Amino acid sequence: MIESRLRTVGVVLAGGVGQRVGLNTPKQLLKIAGRTILEHTLSVFDGHPDIDEVVVLMTPGFGDEVRALVERNGFTKVSKVIDGGSSRTESTWRALSALGDEECDVLLHDAVRPLIEPRIIAECVRKLQEFQAVDVAIPSSDTVVVAVPGPSGEIIRDIPDRAWLRRGQTPQCFRLSVIRDAYRRALADPDFDRRPATDDCGVMLRYRPDVPISIVPGSEHNMKVTHPVDVYIADKLFQLAAATPPEPQPGLDLTGRVVVVFGGSYGIGADVAELAGKHGADTHVFSRTRGGVPVQDAAAVAEALHGVYAATGRIDYVVNTAAVLHMGKLADTGLTTVEEAVGVNYLGPVNVARAAFKYLAESRGHLLLYTSSSYTRGRADYSLYSSTKAAVVNLTQALADEWAPHGIRVNCVNPERTATPMRQRAFGDEPPTSLLSPYAVAQTSIDVLVSPLTGQVIDVRLTG
Repeated sequence: MIESRLRTVGVVLAGGVGQRVGLNTPKQLLKIAGRTILEHTLSVFDGHPDIDEVVVLMTPGFGDEVRALVERNGFTKVSKVIDGGSSRTESTWRALSALGDEECDVLLHDAVRPLIEPRIIAECVRKLQEFQAVDVAIPSSDTVVVAVPGPSGEIIRDIPDRAWLRRGQTPQCFRLSVIRDAYRRALADPDFDRRPATDDCGVMLRYRPDVPISIVPGSEHNMKVTHPVDVYIADKLFQLAAATPPEPQPGLDLTGRVVVVFGGSYGIGADVAELAGKHGADTHVFSRTRGGVPVQDAAAVAEALHGVYAATGRIDYVVNTAAVLHMGKLADTGLTTVEEAVGVNYLGPVNVARAAFKYLAESRGHLLLYTSSSYTRGRADYSLYSSTKAAVVNLTQALADEWAPHGIRVNCVNPERTATPMRQRAFGDEPPTSLLSPYAVAQTSIDVLVSPLTGQVIDVRLTG
């Protein structure tokens, strides 16, 4: 981030109603992947280091709901929640009018583009140091035709060269004084109401043609949730897109914090417990062989947590790494093996979550679960493992939403192939350089535990 840059304000335009997705409430309050669309969008802007302030334009009548959402999520950069207007133009003008007289850079973004990448925001901010207007766009993969009325319906008049066609996205970014001037001219033009611009760059092109508009490459994922099918596409994209691991915190001190690890006899769980202890935490480890606590036994899990709480008076972090991996065709798998796989891999996290809730609600703590890369698509010869790990991802997202009012964070770590005894039993010897170390996964796990993330699947990938 360049020190001399102007203050940068992200304006999230959330003034629409979801009529085209079949709703009578604002579509930006529709939940996708455990959070409202607006929460996903705001989390990107509020957490971006190049954004200094965030202003939200919301459908009239829903401002208090948004303010509660902002407070619940701890979005500290949101300074204003303003009623939007009856049109995109009016909403934008209200935002521009509310920003005061101090010059700044403004990023105008559709709230219903929740998959905006931090990279796009960073490039827009940098580009605004060279240009006074910036748009985000991607090449058109489809041929675009220009249609005109014909004798029996529309006919094609022209087919523009696709090489020069772009599909516009947001944010659309401007120097505040320049976009304000363009809007003042537009609002003073009696023809503007009859021929309104479809977006803010359209206003610039018509009323400040002297200002060149630079282009930042967008992303196919930066889609706008407009139609019913978009809801399902966005939900799947969120499910498949893992969050970036949080930055390590040097000098982390967990003194006074209590960590409970289920499945911590060896592998990732053992390393999580060891690392937490090195940072000063009071750690307690349970497993089938350590303390006689199989996670599929709800009573044993509840008793273990009760014992820790009785001894310490608090529980801040609960981690469940217990898992089993059985290889083989489902049709050839015995019922005992099926029951164990489902019991440990899915019923176990459910039991841990249910028993941990009251303690984590008291401490406003964190539940950390684990999945596998196989959750994105069922794999032959370990269908039970793939499907139960997919269920854990859905459980994570659902609980993050369900427990948010209680201040509990819930996340899921997704390690690449890791050198654990469980994997070795299933796959035999593999090249050591192709596997993550359990310690590396544990380090990321600790970083996640102390982060503000919730409802996320965090990939841990082999580097180098």
